[in-house]
Amino acid sequence: MIIVNLDVMMAKRKISSGELAAKVGITQANLSILKNQKAKAVRFSTLDDICRALDCQPGDILEYREE
Repeated sequence: MIIVNLDVMMAKRKISSGELAAKVGITQANLSILKNQKAKAVRFSTLDDICRALDCQPGDILEYREE
């Protein structure tokens, strides 16, 4: 199972959902879907933009856990 730790990185960087959504160029609704583990997929370009905005690595956001 892939866990999205986006909310953790956002808290560490002290950035709001609205601010991150604007920097990444996605809607707050789509960001919420990603944050709440509801997304079925994420584009590499979106992941790249999120990592750039949060100054982090993909592994800081995505985590694999056995079910």
